[in-house]
Amino acid sequence: MNPFPYGRPRMAIVDPNTLAVMGLKNILLNVMPILTIDTYGSFAELEANAPDQYVHLFVDMSIVLQHRTFFTQRNRRTIVLTTSVEPEKQLADFHSLCINVPEPQLVRAILMMVQHNHQGGKKLPPVPKTLAAKILTDREIEVLALIVQGFINKEIADKLNIGLTTVITHRKNIMEKLGMRSVSALTIYAVMHGYVDINKI
Repeated sequence: MNPFPYGRPRMAIVDPNTLAVMGLKNILLNVMPILTIDTYGSFAELEANAPDQYVHLFVDMSIVLQHRTFFTQRNRRTIVLTTSVEPEKQLADFHSLCINVPEPQLVRAILMMVQHNHQGGKKLPPVPKTLAAKILTDREIEVLALIVQGFINKEIADKLNIGLTTVITHRKNIMEKLGMRSVSALTIYAVMHGYVDINKI
């Protein structure tokens, strides 16, 4: 049975902070380009748009607190957006995502959540063929995996026994081929394509 009978899985972000919503939506679409993401500035907007159509609800903590009964009934699919990384300041019975951290940390947290909630991605619908196609050479994949693990160019050259200028050329080619400029975007690509284990980042 298809868990997404209406096509792409839908998620919603409910948060009055427009900039936070735009940033999170962009990261989520980078992590899972198969998603459709709707955004709402208030609980009333969410409630008026068939909230049970969403596989996940990313919701600002203040909205969850104001409408706790509603979200408690949907706690398995609700992810509370919080500004604290301290467990004692997060809501019990809900998954929490701290949005007050540097982008690489936020990306890693979302990737961990995806891997955990979807059995390593097995329960997600297939990535479109154009996105799943192998774009990089084997050597570029090796370089990419080391970049996202935090190794600098000199360390990558030493590990792969190649010249520093060769690493720099590979790095430039990887970014051009993928159309990505940030390490966060490269991290998402590498993890979602199985080129690197999330636990090594």
